[in-house]
Amino acid sequence: MKDNSSQLEFMEIDLSEEPETASVPVPDRSTILQSAHDTMQHRGGILSSEKRFVEEAKQWSEMEGDVSPWVPFMSYWPTYGVMNEAQRKWYLFWRKEVRQGRYPDTDLSYLFVHIYELINGIGWRTPQEGYDQLKQLWVNYRERLPQLNIYMQEWMVDYVLVHEMEMSLSEIMGLSGGYLPAEMLDMELQRIFQDKVSDISLNMLQRYYDYDITLSKFYRDGGKEVMEQYIPRVMALVQSYLERTRQVGLLPEFQPNEERTVERVLFRKAVYDDSIYGRSVSFRYMPIGEQAEFVQMVTRIYRCTENKLRELLGFRGRLRGQTLEPELANLIERYLDKAYATEQAEAVEQPVIRIDTERLASLQQESEYVRLALTIEEDHPSEVKDEEVNHANVTSNRVEALQAGYESTPTGDSMDTDSSAVEIVTSAPPELIRLQWDESAEADLDEEWLLFAKELSPQQVQAIHALLGASPDTELMRLAEQYGTMPTLLLDEINDVAMETIGDLLIDGDRIVPDYIDVFEHVKR
Repeated sequence: MKDNSSQLEFMEIDLSEEPETASVPVPDRSTILQSAHDTMQHRGGILSSEKRFVEEAKQWSEMEGDVSPWVPFMSYWPTYGVMNEAQRKWYLFWRKEVRQGRYPDTDLSYLFVHIYELINGIGWRTPQEGYDQLKQLWVNYRERLPQLNIYMQEWMVDYVLVHEMEMSLSEIMGLSGGYLPAEMLDMELQRIFQDKVSDISLNMLQRYYDYDITLSKFYRDGGKEVMEQYIPRVMALVQSYLERTRQVGLLPEFQPNEERTVERVLFRKAVYDDSIYGRSVSFRYMPIGEQAEFVQMVTRIYRCTENKLRELLGFRGRLRGQTLEPELANLIERYLDKAYATEQAEAVEQPVIRIDTERLASLQQESEYVRLALTIEEDHPSEVKDEEVNHANVTSNRVEALQAGYESTPTGDSMDTDSSAVEIVTSAPPELIRLQWDESAEADLDEEWLLFAKELSPQQVQAIHALLGASPDTELMRLAEQYGTMPTLLLDEINDVAMETIGDLLIDGDRIVPDYIDVFEHVKR
């Protein structure tokens, strides 16, 4: 009998190697979005997915949902079209809550849909209103949904650029934990130096140091908070000093041809209809971060400031390396000595705020009695005495002041129940703060001094009063804190006015020049 069976053959497979399919990566979200975008764009007359989303968003913009249960929603391309009925109901309810300032837990995809509405210009009347809504979404969900930071730090920058909003990008940088694209950081730094140097932050300057300051033991052990407090002041101090003495600032001087233009693609990885604001936006900036001289100067200022603060805080060890020139180093060290000593003294001498509740109750009772006396029936108006009217006004003002928490008594003192229960210290409105002399003295003044007085701002007048007081250093520091500046800057501004009017510097070494002190002997306080 013939054997028709055939012999089975086996193939050897090496299981130590992964099959080729295992090496195929999962597509990135942006790749999927771009693929979907390209597909929709090639469908002739059919609306692209972005345009269709915008059309639907306009129809949904005023709709509000009733209370609905939360339904999970996860999508690479979150739009209304991929929601089921239950998800749409939750979205409308959730969006109503958000618009009213409540931020219940939800999924990231729901957030994206609302964010897409806002960046496409739907759901707000002014760009500022849209910015505020985006910011509140970011602030209220960033901790619960950390992935949001990756997208919002870019989209918020795009939003500010596309609407040409005159605002600081420092806020966005703070929200994003210190991130800002390099060219944007250069542009923002230039704006701050031209506007108000004291607005600069430690975070912003980190890119411009030639070493990682976060590795410092001083920085990690509490020095960060102190540096955040003093570095902006020191930078403003050095900038002002250099401008006054050398007619240059900290920023390098660029030639016009060194300015660069950047084309930035708008709202990447978002459902965005580029027919609304365009596909990209361009802006110009100076490449400050590429200037080695600027980086070295900023680093040396930081190192000098940290070493001085280490000394003041009793921290062992000092940073080594290239040091700041003696003139600037002495300027910084003298300022820190004075500022730190003043703040330490103020921290010790804080007054105790006390409210005499018994006296408050008594005043309330008096106020009620006088109020009733003043509301007598209209047929007896003559019975209301002028004294009662005045008493009512005074009593009412006292009670309102007490309730506003304005009463204070020196540490350790008890309140006298027979005296007024409140003491209010008021200051004159800025428009009334002028530098004035006694009439007899003013008659003898040259016209240039009268012009000088006329040109002074209220804070500059207050600074001169501080210089004429018993504790000029303390008063100047307090005044500078009040106006968000530094004593040196205030005095420099006064000197600028003096140069333009009397033709000479009025202040030298934080004091009025002896040659001119006689002029201020009869200044009205």
